[in-house]
Amino acid sequence: MPRIDLEYFAQLGEEAGRRHETRVTDATTAAALYDELRGEYGFSLASERMRVAINTAFRPWNETLADGDVVVFIPPVTGG
Repeated sequence: MPRIDLEYFAQLGEEAGRRHETRVTDATTAAALYDELRGEYGFSLASERMRVAINTAFRPWNETLADGDVVVFIPPVTGG
């Protein structure tokens, strides 16, 4: 099971009640990891409305996760 470092921005940080965490997970892709987190924290945003970065690069949601990856779920930016 990979150990993943997560960072939460904006709305996701508010909903999770934290900005960062390290988690050991059974999830093998970014999409599966987000589904796991959404179930735990009740994230209101669907993955289709966001981007995911793995190790500082935008990646597809079906990207396979590896031990030590840093994952950031990036919600849509609003404001002006």
